[in-house]
Amino acid sequence: MAQRQENMIAVLDIGSAWTRMLVAEVQEGALRYRGHGIVASAGMRKGLIAELAPAAKVVKAACELAERVSRLNIDECIVGIGGPHIRGLNVSGAIELGSRPRDITPNDVAAVQDRAKSIERPPDREFLHLLPREYILDDQPGICDAVGMIGVRLEVDMHIATCSGSARQSAITCANKAGIEVSETVLESIAAAEATLTADERELGVCLLDIGAHSTELAVFFESAVVHTSAIPIGGLHFTNDLAQGLQIPVQQAEELKCQYGHAVVTAVPQEAEVEILHPSGPVKVPMRRLAEILEPRAEQLFHFVRESLRIGGVLEALGSGCVLTGGGAMLPGLHDIAESKLRVQSRIGNPVRLSSQQTPAALVMPAFATAVGMLLYVHRTRSTFVPAQHGFRSKLRSLFTVGSF
Repeated sequence: MAQRQENMIAVLDIGSAWTRMLVAEVQEGALRYRGHGIVASAGMRKGLIAELAPAAKVVKAACELAERVSRLNIDECIVGIGGPHIRGLNVSGAIELGSRPRDITPNDVAAVQDRAKSIERPPDREFLHLLPREYILDDQPGICDAVGMIGVRLEVDMHIATCSGSARQSAITCANKAGIEVSETVLESIAAAEATLTADERELGVCLLDIGAHSTELAVFFESAVVHTSAIPIGGLHFTNDLAQGLQIPVQQAEELKCQYGHAVVTAVPQEAEVEILHPSGPVKVPMRRLAEILEPRAEQLFHFVRESLRIGGVLEALGSGCVLTGGGAMLPGLHDIAESKLRVQSRIGNPVRLSSQQTPAALVMPAFATAVGMLLYVHRTRSTFVPAQHGFRSKLRSLFTVGSF
């Protein structure tokens, strides 16, 4: 019989193609895998929940699978937020502390953040994460934690990740209708980065691309801080649909062909290689290069838009560690070659780190699970820093600045 466990963490990733529930428990400070459930998504359209009832049914099914494996009751979870509606912006704010130098308190830091985020925004936009890049104290930049320091003027440069309020509420309502309470929401690209990026990559500058079914979310880190977030309305299903239309075959067959024989670079495919496809009139052999000829333009289009996003965000030249591709769409062979060609930086595929458990399934260390695993790591880290916050300002602030609440 399933039991409730206080040190359990459950995360929910509602994707356009698949819905994943992942459960872990904290043992001796480490996350240990307990179970997961994955079910084909329903009720989704263009990366957003279009029909609550079928989407909630899928969430409930994924939850029941995870409960069966973990033997735990899941009545609360963290939900990932992603899709083409994600936007980011950099803001700054400043406050005067008085005519004479004094100690900076957490209230001062909260006040300068409030000043920075007091910007006009459309009614449906919501703050998902407030991510300080640096504090500036009396013209001294590069300060990560200003509490306890002394000065007369405090400034902050901050990145704000925003989302559609209706899209976020739909994800929360979907989980609620499945009988699950939502305790937190996390930007999916930030979560994927938690599971795939190294500390050196974050410091030197890196672009994380989480390639989902309908969209690609990106997050850029520089000097260990988030400096740019955005989303591109192109994902793995666009590649599949291109094949289906170009070869005049069903979408399901196109998906299988893409996964088994697809390549994003035409010249990397042998000229003599052929693959058999099924038409209504019977089997037909086509050159494998024909598949790549269909897929390569879409890959180039994706990275053209990525490059434009980086250029507009002013971070195109800040990728000292290159680009990391993750998400299910990152598995297309040759895609990282297109990334290197278009962005002119090195790239690699981002597999999530393995949880501390001998029973962790191999599927969890594949790019498709980067968001779910990353949410576990993200929430575990932020909750761990929140515990000692009652005894120290520094850890409390770190927790405040990284957790996305609603």
